[in-house]
Amino acid sequence: MGQRTASGWLPSAIACWALAASAGPALAADPAPASRPAPVVGTLVAGTRPVTQTRQFTGRVQAIDSVALIPRVTAYLDERLFKEGSEVHKGDLLYKLEQGPFQANVLTQQGAVAQAKATTVNSGIQLQRQKNLQNSPAFAKENFDNAVASARGNVGALLSAQGNLQYAQIQLDYTEIRAPIDGRITATAVNPGNVVSPNSGALATIVSQDPMYVLFPVATRDLLAMRSSFASQGGLGAAKLTFTLADGSTYDQTGKLDYVAPTVATNTDTLNLRATVPNPLHGAAESGTGSRTLFDGEFVTVTVGDPQPQTQLVVPRAAVLADQQGTYVYGVDDKGDATRIDITLGDEDGTDVVVRHGLKPGQTFIADGIQRVHLGQKVDAKPMSRDNNAPAAHG
Repeated sequence: MGQRTASGWLPSAIACWALAASAGPALAADPAPASRPAPVVGTLVAGTRPVTQTRQFTGRVQAIDSVALIPRVTAYLDERLFKEGSEVHKGDLLYKLEQGPFQANVLTQQGAVAQAKATTVNSGIQLQRQKNLQNSPAFAKENFDNAVASARGNVGALLSAQGNLQYAQIQLDYTEIRAPIDGRITATAVNPGNVVSPNSGALATIVSQDPMYVLFPVATRDLLAMRSSFASQGGLGAAKLTFTLADGSTYDQTGKLDYVAPTVATNTDTLNLRATVPNPLHGAAESGTGSRTLFDGEFVTVTVGDPQPQTQLVVPRAAVLADQQGTYVYGVDDKGDATRIDITLGDEDGTDVVVRHGLKPGQTFIADGIQRVHLGQKVDAKPMSRDNNAPAAHG
């Protein structure tokens, strides 16, 4: 049985060997798989151009002056002489209080002054008579001393009466409440017919309108960066400030930085900066139809920009990559391999970003096709024009 099995396998083994031998040359003739071609990438040459660097902060508009109108005397409120919400000017009569009692007091004090003057004149005459008797037998030292004391006392009484008259006149003047500043006045808190006093609180408030303050907090690192950036341009005071309103529109007036807080808020690590900005009246003020753009308390976006454009090295933002080690771009070495160039970024300007450190003018970097590139990989670099950033052809 064993011989039959062996003899049965032999022809099959020979046939298999022959088939393999005949197929061997054919298999050996197949070519090896071709290697992938280097990816095609677009490159740019790093260059400089004028850039106006900007930083944005959230600010709040604040009136420069805000004055509460508080009565200085106790009296009935007779009249309100302004339109609520209108603009008033310094010196305008706004409220009139009951004046009768105060006018009567002025007359009383005027009478007291007249009486004191007459007494003073008479005591002066009596003193002069005593002086004339000094060299006569009728002179009495006691009478002379009494005349001097009387004259001096009456002068003091006159001064006191004059002071009372002046105070009475001041009290009468307080019955007319006038605008101490130019500005827009709020609604009245008290209507005519009510008694008002210094303890009644504000009758209304006047808020100045032009110019206005804009206050905005700035992180200390941003302030240091701005000081460094503006050092050669006239300092922070030379910065160009523009404002974006709540509806997204740009305010048509520019501001000027006029104050930097001397202390840092420890809970936020920020300092308050303040800008002054015009807030002109549009329309007719006299007719009450005029209006202004900025309102006390509203929020705006503050954009702080360079006074003049500065020459900066820029690259397309799309060419910049980032990882745990920082930001970088890909370059191409002499062998055609992708290399890493670590960079430090500045402000963005449109689709570009300023490069502060790492990349040098004239140095080539990959601007298109970076998603197909790995560090050290061979690349097929195709120069691109900055004016025509068309994607590089795909290999």
